[in-house]
Amino acid sequence: MTDLTQGPVHKHLVSMGLPMMIGMLVHSLYLFVDLYFVSALGASAVAAVGAGAALMFLVMAFSQVLGVGTVSLMAVAIGAKRRRKARQLYQQSLTLALGMTVLTALLGFVGIGHYMQLLSDDPEVQRQGYAFLQAYLPGLCMAYLSTVLGSGLRSLGIVKPAMLVQLASVGCNIVLAPVLIAGWGTGLPLGVAGAGLASTLSGMLGFYLLYRFVRREQSPIVRGAKPARLSARLSKPLLKVGFPAGGEYGIIFLYSAFVYWVIADMGTEVQAAFGIGLRVVQALSLPAVALSFAIPAVAGQNFGAKRLDRVRQTFVAAAQISFGLMGCALLMMQWQAEHLVAFFTSDIAVIAAGTLFVKISSWNFLTSSLVLCCSGMFQALGNTLPSLLASLSRLLLFMGAVLLLQQQAGFYAEQIWWTSVVTVLLQGVLALYWLDRQLRKRGIGLLANSTPAQGRG
Repeated sequence: MTDLTQGPVHKHLVSMGLPMMIGMLVHSLYLFVDLYFVSALGASAVAAVGAGAALMFLVMAFSQVLGVGTVSLMAVAIGAKRRRKARQLYQQSLTLALGMTVLTALLGFVGIGHYMQLLSDDPEVQRQGYAFLQAYLPGLCMAYLSTVLGSGLRSLGIVKPAMLVQLASVGCNIVLAPVLIAGWGTGLPLGVAGAGLASTLSGMLGFYLLYRFVRREQSPIVRGAKPARLSARLSKPLLKVGFPAGGEYGIIFLYSAFVYWVIADMGTEVQAAFGIGLRVVQALSLPAVALSFAIPAVAGQNFGAKRLDRVRQTFVAAAQISFGLMGCALLMMQWQAEHLVAFFTSDIAVIAAGTLFVKISSWNFLTSSLVLCCSGMFQALGNTLPSLLASLSRLLLFMGAVLLLQQQAGFYAEQIWWTSVVTVLLQGVLALYWLDRQLRKRGIGLLANSTPAQGRG
């Protein structure tokens, strides 16, 4: 276990964020490999997998309910030297994860047909999307338990095992993608179903390896922990902290599904361009996401130990690092957007539409990095509702503006992408304002030190 209440906070952020960043960058490589082989199947396949993969954000929403609640409450308990409480929280999270796994499997296999009909009017896109999700859903169901296992380790300041597991899982996926999608070595191409199956098999491998790591961990907080009887005393605070944070991923799902619905009349090429562009944007955003995952543990342990000035330092250091990373990503997207999109498709219409999406959407990078830092801090403070409210405000404003624009003559996709940029800026302003209020209530100035002397560290 790592004591995050000692030493420079920026070093803790880097030491925790770097392994996760490496894992996520390798995951980006998988996304590109997977998309490359799916793109060879045609625009309908890209649109189908993109629409189907949007469901991933809904599953991530519920898995992050548990992940965020676990990290936030366990980190605070560890910082306050309440190790028995931390173990009880961990066991309760495992119980909730098992329940969500079963529920998702039951609802998923019943509803995926209706889901694809809602997102696309093209029968071929619907057919391929259904095939993809049938193979992908079992892997999605594994996300709950994997998230809780990784979150328990992260609350202890331990991130390398999760990185190694992710590397192994992604490596497996990269190897399986051409074999199952294109039929390399087997002569039995499975198409989009192969893409879903590759993700499922690699996800199962990742869960197994992570489970083995946790069993060998020496900390008594997680060693030998098993699901416990459901307890309202423990599950209620976990869900209370986790639901708003999970709701943010649910909002990402609603955003993706809404955009697919709006652009359904613009043709399969535009849907394919959105699917490719969204993967590219997500891949280059992963470093900032990885860094934000380190914030709850670092700030949470210091908050639990009442080292309040270090809580503020965590936010400032994270924002500086994140801005630098995403500033570089923004420049790359403006410079190389067309080449990135063209790598996955030779369709001139898809390249043009995808390049436009990528160039415009990349202006969200700096604001999104701020939003992610604020989200991590809200998790550390155990109050994630403001972060959810900022995201929800952005979604409602975005949907309302797009629906109004849709009624106007000459409505086109570029208007949707610029509306997204403006509304994300609003989200960032709201998140920063509410975080400043939360910190000041605890005697911490966001940008200037107002911490009482006894809270210094």
